[in-house]
Amino acid sequence: MQLTKTEEQLMELLWKQEKAFMKDLLELFPDPKPATTTVATLLKRMADKGFVGYKEYGKSREYFPMVEKSDYFSKQVNGMIKSFFNNSAAQFASFFTKETDLNASELEELRKIIDKEIQKKK
Repeated sequence: MQLTKTEEQLMELLWKQEKAFMKDLLELFPDPKPATTTVATLLKRMADKGFVGYKEYGKSREYFPMVEKSDYFSKQVNGMIKSFFNNSAAQFASFFTKETDLNASELEELRKIIDKEIQKKK
């Protein structure tokens, strides 16, 4: 399951905070801040999707992520590779290195990462 852009923005705040009440999340939004009802609706949808959990304290709820950020983005990247690059990580890597503004030192750093992963696989 996937988050909308607005849900992702809210999830980013929750990942950074690790747990927060809705009023705390609202304060973290840049101006113009969304309406309280909008954030409440987003949190409910995200809870229904299994991305967010909460503990109730009277009428207040303390929200927390149910999904790790790295797990979510790994699934998103793998889905993009499958959809746009014929499920080929090599095609994705080729596109990424050619179409982004990586400088020589960044490319060297990527090479080191790839070489390290190759050694792990041997």
